[in-house]
Amino acid sequence: MNKTAPFAWLVLPEAQRVAFLQQVRVWVTDEQFERIAAMTEAVPKLVEMLDQDQLTIEQLRKLAFGAPTEKTATVCPPEKPAQKPPELPAPKPRRRGHGRCGVKAYTGARQVRVSHRTLRTGESCPACREGKLSPSRPAKAVHLQGQPPIIATVFEMEVLRCQRCGKTFTAPTPPEAGTQKFDSSVGIMVALLRYGSGLPFYRLAQWQMNLGVPLPASVQWEQANALAGVIEPVVNELITLAAQAPTLFNDDTTMRVGALRKQIEAEEKPKRTGIFTSGIVVETPDHPIALFFTGRQHAGENLDDLLRQRAADLAPPLQMCDGLARNEPKEFQTLLACCLAHGRRGFVEVASHFPDQCRFVLDCLRVVYHTDARAQEERLSPEDRLARHRSESQPVLEKLKAWMAAQLDNHLVEPNSGLGQAIGYMQRRWTQLTRFLHESGAPLDNNICERALKMVVLHRKNSLAYKTARGAKVGDLFMSLIQTCRLNLINPFEYLSALTANSEAVRANPAKFLPWNYTATISSWPPTPSPVNSS
Repeated sequence: MNKTAPFAWLVLPEAQRVAFLQQVRVWVTDEQFERIAAMTEAVPKLVEMLDQDQLTIEQLRKLAFGAPTEKTATVCPPEKPAQKPPELPAPKPRRRGHGRCGVKAYTGARQVRVSHRTLRTGESCPACREGKLSPSRPAKAVHLQGQPPIIATVFEMEVLRCQRCGKTFTAPTPPEAGTQKFDSSVGIMVALLRYGSGLPFYRLAQWQMNLGVPLPASVQWEQANALAGVIEPVVNELITLAAQAPTLFNDDTTMRVGALRKQIEAEEKPKRTGIFTSGIVVETPDHPIALFFTGRQHAGENLDDLLRQRAADLAPPLQMCDGLARNEPKEFQTLLACCLAHGRRGFVEVASHFPDQCRFVLDCLRVVYHTDARAQEERLSPEDRLARHRSESQPVLEKLKAWMAAQLDNHLVEPNSGLGQAIGYMQRRWTQLTRFLHESGAPLDNNICERALKMVVLHRKNSLAYKTARGAKVGDLFMSLIQTCRLNLINPFEYLSALTANSEAVRANPAKFLPWNYTATISSWPPTPSPVNSS
């Protein structure tokens, strides 16, 4: 081993890396082990990129600290005239949705009705002594309290013992103690924290222990796994409904599953060594749906599985993804549209080396996005939006297409340079990138699916891995339902509570319990949940 090259010295073959981690495992805590395991995976990737000369300083900076923004004004800042003194920027208007929340935002708060202490409806006004008092808009005050995510109550029943015969008499257990140790809300809260917010089981276990309410990681898994059996029929119904949608967005990201990794290592010549979580977001006529699938299949193969449930008489759906071939289905036909944001990013990454050329491209694409934003603000129909893009965006894009052709034809840009590769990417996929100029309702980019996959990335960063294929399946079920609730502005805790309270009816007819069929009013909340696990 060449210890004079420290990065190369840290690169171990997979078998040696696994053996090293097994030796380290007994000497460190769970959190320290996860950090070490993550570093042993990250360093080889970094070394490979450096060795192949694929990593610039700018890319390394973004890889380590993240890109703050890709706005045109930041990527290609305009040159300031030297003769003019600098002017103070005008203060930006405060965006709505920032700062303190109003009373209406607390939709999940417990509502307490407070009557006036001395006055009643119909009584005489104490001020004028002439009018009668009638109900008006109530005044509201919000009070927030902190508590552990999972709370516990210990019921201590009095026991009386006869001093003569020794017989004991125990007070009956109160109804509020329930018949099971764990209420169904425990599994719901654990699932929301783990799969909705990326909080690992062991970290929640430490948190609960510090707050005096122990909840071991193994118990958390038992509760979440039991609840997964309740929600699975609803997710299967969402898959069937999503297969009929006219527009689909899909992409995937890497994932770690311990059991699948062992299976790959045991194969003599594995056809594929990667493990992925595919995200599929669909736009139905009424409600968006988000689905996640973890395994060895790519996003296009998972899309094939979904489209097998599509009605034969329906036209091929419109599919939005990036330019990777693995995102395209092989068995079913789709009308492919490629993400314009991915094409734009190629110019963002080389803007520091080709500022003038990249500014021209970014300015052209800014017109397209500005046109689409105004169409959304005006709530134009898909047909009117198509007409707007044809009148405003198409001339700009035709100008951009001619400019890119001239750059390569006139040898103004080296084809293998960063700018030349960005132009080549756009040219090869021009029809798919400009699908919104020809198809009604075609989106510009795949951002809705990219945002959905952030949930998966957050889980991967915090929890690092699934242990078994069943664990990955449970994660997919909860992430699909939680993200679908978020897209439809539905409280996932209330919705999951409703499913557990009606588990038999959900199993019998899951179509009646889709998220948008669930309506909860403050007066009927909370429902009485039925336990899903007894321990």
